[in-house]
Amino acid sequence: MKIETKVLHSGYKPENGGPGTIPIVQSTTYRFDSCDHVAALFDKPTEFMYSRFANPTCDAVEKKIADMEGGVGCMLTSSGQAATLLSVLNLCSAGDSFIASSSIYGGTINLFGFTLKKLGIECIWVDVNATYDEIVKAIKPNTKCIFGETIANPALTVFDFELWAKAAHNNNLPLIIDNTFATPYLCRPFEWGADIVVHSTTKYMDGHAVQGGGCIVDSGNFDWEKAYKATGKFADMVEPDESYHGLKYVGDFGKAAYIVKARTQLMRDFGCYPAAQSAFYLNMGLETLPIRMERYCQNAKKVAEFFKASDKIAKVAYPGLEGDEYYERAKKYLPLGTCGVISISIKGGRNAAVRFMDALELCSDEVHVADIRTCVLHPASATHRQLTDEQLVAAGIDGGMVRVSVGLENVDDIIEDLKKGLAAI
Repeated sequence: MKIETKVLHSGYKPENGGPGTIPIVQSTTYRFDSCDHVAALFDKPTEFMYSRFANPTCDAVEKKIADMEGGVGCMLTSSGQAATLLSVLNLCSAGDSFIASSSIYGGTINLFGFTLKKLGIECIWVDVNATYDEIVKAIKPNTKCIFGETIANPALTVFDFELWAKAAHNNNLPLIIDNTFATPYLCRPFEWGADIVVHSTTKYMDGHAVQGGGCIVDSGNFDWEKAYKATGKFADMVEPDESYHGLKYVGDFGKAAYIVKARTQLMRDFGCYPAAQSAFYLNMGLETLPIRMERYCQNAKKVAEFFKASDKIAKVAYPGLEGDEYYERAKKYLPLGTCGVISISIKGGRNAAVRFMDALELCSDEVHVADIRTCVLHPASATHRQLTDEQLVAAGIDGGMVRVSVGLENVDDIIEDLKKGLAAI
């Protein structure tokens, strides 16, 4: 099936006379007739037993997202940040390191560079436009994975999947990709060599700003046993898990080893699983994702062209715009479009950016992105406020930058409002 069909039919098949949409199973517990049955689940977790691990409503949505991305399994989380955290912790422990592109979301930079550092895990930053040799040079004996974003928030750099995947796989490392801005409609990283994908489902996948959430998707393509034999890394994927009665993830679950381990170990201990109601809302968003993404891309391109023509704008970053630094790379990896987010740098710096934003009426100033309604944000003073000056430069952010998340309104109305903002500068 094509993705337009998958978003409507994958994950859940109504029984004869059953509900046509995914039902909300609002229960934390599941009842069993046998003590031995429950005990067996703690040897091999293959059924619903407690909603901190899995829930039928969530399970249906997980199966849909896995199918959309082309993976073997998916695990929903309570936020995109939780998904990012667990995706790394599933591979790294104290004393390990991992590589990340320096051009990623500010919250992720703080998580990797500050919080994980306190846990004894080192993040090695590498420029998103690094050469193959530069990436490989950054790899240490204790490096466990590489992390990047399809389209970086808010710099809008486009990740070179094939280059980074080659560097990762030639060194027996999995590649993790944050595919939030692109969604599986615009890009499926597994087709380009990624091994694990994370999303903040709060953004385009939900699309309506009604619930926070995230997910991890496992491609099933990384050979954990081969990497273990070659490097000694990933022993916890291959050897018995003492915390779960000797469970062997590769041996017992094969290609789904990574995602089962994430659920069995990390979701068990961190408990950042979403409620069934949240998964239900997410599914409603997923069902309209393809048609919404088409409209986002159409509107954003027209808005980007409008900004490009203005003498008050120093720079427009939009990979879907011809002449953009990442235009050719976007054509390769994102042929259907590059989402609805635009980053502009306004002449006059921060003060001018503030005047522009405060003069807007239709476009709201909010800590969100990828909504159905157009919104703006000043990254340097908001989402990336915790970054140092050096980190801001590395992330491609300056004081005059405004992130514009173009919504689904009539594009003429959006542009008229943006004209009011520019007139106030």
